[in-house]
Amino acid sequence: MALPALAFDRPFPTNTKRGTMSPAPYPQIEIEGKARRLSPGARIWNEDNLIQMPASLRGSNFVVNYTENDQGEIDRVWILTTDEVRQPLAKQTNSPPR
Repeated sequence: MALPALAFDRPFPTNTKRGTMSPAPYPQIEIEGKARRLSPGARIWNEDNLIQMPASLRGSNFVVNYTENDQGEIDRVWILTTDEVRQPLAKQTNSPPR
């Protein structure tokens, strides 16, 4: 007997932004072609909602949701699935800010 695929909705905070990300030498990443800095302790979740180390990212132009800390550094990044990319950001951000 096969198990059905486990679908889940990832909760994104209300201050989430969307962009296209490409890896760069740590602690940098590129969002919309602009160099941005990851905050100390930044977390990146892949499409399977597993933590992804910045140095292990392969490829470019990932569609992501991300948040910034008070210093403007990127502190959380979620690499989106194809289904999540199709949803408007406003529909995904329904949880209270941290």
